[in-house]
Amino acid sequence: MLTLRKTKALLFFLLGLALTGQAQQRPNIVLILADDLGFSDIGSYGGEVQTPNLDKLASGGVRYKQFYNAARCCPTRASLMTGLYPHQAGMGWMAAADLGTPAYQGTLNKESVTIAEVLKQAGYGTYMTGKWHLTNERKINGGVSDSWPKQRGFDQYFGIVPGGSNYFTPQNYSNDKRYPAPKDFYLTNAISDTSVKYIDQHFTANPQKPMFMYVAYTAPHWPLHALQKEIDKYKNQYQAGWDKLRQERFEKQKKMGLLAQNTPLSPRDKKVEAWGTLSEAQKNEMAMRMAIYAAQIDIMDQGIGRIMQKLKEKNQLDNTLILFLSDNGACAEFINSGKSKEVNGKEDTFESYRIQWANLSSTPFKEYKHYTYEGGIASPLIAHWPKGIDPKLNNSLVKEYGHVSDIMATCLELAKIAYPQTYQGHKITPLEGKSLVPHFRGQPNNRGTVYWEHEANIAVRDGKWKLVAKTEEGDAFNSKSLELYDMDADPSEMNNLAAKYPERVNTMFANWEKWAGKIGALPMDTRKYNVRAEDFKKNINGSFDDLLGGWNVREVNKVGSIEIDNTGQLTGKNSAKVSMQKPGDRPNSLGLVWNLKADKGEQYMVKLTSKASKDATFLLRFEPAKGGDGSKMLDQQISTSAKGAKASSKTFTIPEDGNYQLALYFGNLAPGDEVWVDDVELVPVKKI
Repeated sequence: MLTLRKTKALLFFLLGLALTGQAQQRPNIVLILADDLGFSDIGSYGGEVQTPNLDKLASGGVRYKQFYNAARCCPTRASLMTGLYPHQAGMGWMAAADLGTPAYQGTLNKESVTIAEVLKQAGYGTYMTGKWHLTNERKINGGVSDSWPKQRGFDQYFGIVPGGSNYFTPQNYSNDKRYPAPKDFYLTNAISDTSVKYIDQHFTANPQKPMFMYVAYTAPHWPLHALQKEIDKYKNQYQAGWDKLRQERFEKQKKMGLLAQNTPLSPRDKKVEAWGTLSEAQKNEMAMRMAIYAAQIDIMDQGIGRIMQKLKEKNQLDNTLILFLSDNGACAEFINSGKSKEVNGKEDTFESYRIQWANLSSTPFKEYKHYTYEGGIASPLIAHWPKGIDPKLNNSLVKEYGHVSDIMATCLELAKIAYPQTYQGHKITPLEGKSLVPHFRGQPNNRGTVYWEHEANIAVRDGKWKLVAKTEEGDAFNSKSLELYDMDADPSEMNNLAAKYPERVNTMFANWEKWAGKIGALPMDTRKYNVRAEDFKKNINGSFDDLLGGWNVREVNKVGSIEIDNTGQLTGKNSAKVSMQKPGDRPNSLGLVWNLKADKGEQYMVKLTSKASKDATFLLRFEPAKGGDGSKMLDQQISTSAKGAKASSKTFTIPEDGNYQLALYFGNLAPGDEVWVDDVELVPVKKI
């Protein structure tokens, strides 16, 4: 007769078998993230781009009809990695700035844990390839690596730590070491090939140890960079134009069951002209833009095929959960900044495929990345796991919605480990996501309410109901813009029911406000991207907490050097140490320069502390960003000594809107002189 303890043990064992489809060990997990991929771009979601490997994963697994990201790259990546809402992980906005609150610090915080950190504790080998984008760009510039992949739980890392970059000439990182791209480099292939290498190395050394690998492609994010072989495959296909292709994708989506037959296709964006109105030259150029974009996806799919093949070679494919999704909806951003303006996919170009093709990628939805309509937050999600997903579900569609935070909860359940309450001495914010594992058995997981806020674009999904509001960049949020949709009947958000159900609107918005207050999203920052980033630049890294991040070091003819001294020479741990080796031929032959934008009429003063090996002087200037030539708003000699000194400049006024630089010039120091500088602060006085 079974004892109670034995009965519980047997039930747990049987449950484990049910969860893993008779798997004899915990599954490997390969999490693949595309960048700026639209909902309909891949074949299994209606697209004409050739994605046979992703389509194979879909036919041998399940696809989600409604799976949500967080509307933008950094927020989605934070939520994906931690199982929290982006704000709770410190990434309510972007890595371009620290906006001064915990929710918007622009770096993954210590009150969250990553999937890699948790699964490593469960005995998994952890690997990452591709784009991180969860560390403030100033920290990256300064080499402050405490929030890079290796420091956040990954055993091995290869990729780019900041956001998008040139595919041919990015600054790559191997673990914490930065190096330039070698000859004949292409980032997508490098991400795929390194992923294959990590799989091979892991299972050669540890055949019984499960692995977690996060493959974060930059494809198909701008710039439009691809290899000629793949571009040639598509160079004629897109002459059909966005109107025809959008209708074709829509019909495929209905045929495969992604959409109900009575679902309406959202109208062509009002900002997009009809294809037939373009000149032949315009058609050729626009067709080429989409051809390059398609080639980027094609090359990514080929790499996913190589990952699948290596898992198969290592007899691991059947017991590997492969998840594929995108970080946000299609990208309508206008990018045109390369040396060459020719649209050919080469490394001297820097282009985007524009709103016209983004409207195609969003099929059948409206809007794009940034916004919380479905076009901005709906992501394809494919789950493939032969030993863990009921084979009767192969090629089926999950009807329940899910959210990117659910990936962490899913990994935890499969790894059989609890979400930690504390980690490395920090109290961890409770998990927000909900496991997707029931869907692998054809059962509901009753997801519950999901919330969004990004640049004052908000949304709530609660069952079939969705509340959503769009805020144009730079505008204030207006609760009168709230719209309500029945997503079961109207997945493309065509029939606004807010006027019909005002009480539901009020209740859902009140719940959103409560959530937003809890996670730190209030008050909402509605400044434009460049304004946020520029204002952050005025908050100078003057205590050198981010090492030399944000500073440009000027060293002409190697007359001296500037480095970080962490021996606490002045008021904090770090200071900038200036060492003069030989005479400078002018003051700015050795210097520290901080670039920023300022507006006409703004008034400032500069404060700093310094000390020297002996009595010395250096120059403090505020001048146009072109350098030492031209008018100077501030040109002051700073005297310092071995005792140390504090200095404050006179007040100065910005003469016109423009680019400026705060500069500390040490070229007049004598050989052998050493100077330490700390607490450099640009202090606003007033604005006229």
